[in-house]
Amino acid sequence: MPGTYFVTSRTWESRKLFVNATACESFVETLLHYRTEGAYLLHAFVLMPEHFHILLTPARNASLERAIMYIKGGSARRIGEKLDLKLPVWQRGFSDHRICDFRDYVAHAGYVEQNPVKRRLVGVPGEYPWSSVSGRYELDDPPQGLKPLAQGRSIGTAEAVP
Repeated sequence: MPGTYFVTSRTWESRKLFVNATACESFVETLLHYRTEGAYLLHAFVLMPEHFHILLTPARNASLERAIMYIKGGSARRIGEKLDLKLPVWQRGFSDHRICDFRDYVAHAGYVEQNPVKRRLVGVPGEYPWSSVSGRYELDDPPQGLKPLAQGRSIGTAEAVP
């Protein structure tokens, strides 16, 4: 089903795997690789020590499940090779929320932005290197067709997602 989704997945047994820069780089490389390949539009992401949040729109010819399989499977393979890791990287499955309008999009983008701050990993969102808010990564614009925000409001002013 076409649409934009907020997706969350955890590491196997909630291990804090993503405190290792090589593991983080491998995840982000995979995420950006499949975006470049056209598997999905990438709107926002944050990689936390034991989970990720991603705001994405799967390609018209791909399901959400396939997009997440690329991300999790591809990153697990890269991480396993680079770190000689024999244990699983990800727990099975993922949770998702279909974005219903622009207000919902802004709320979830704000949640992604603030997650490292709320966890006290950084003081301000842009300092966290494994987040789209860092400005280091190319992203896709919000999907068209969502109800627009009132003029003058930016994505960064969203309230936390309940």
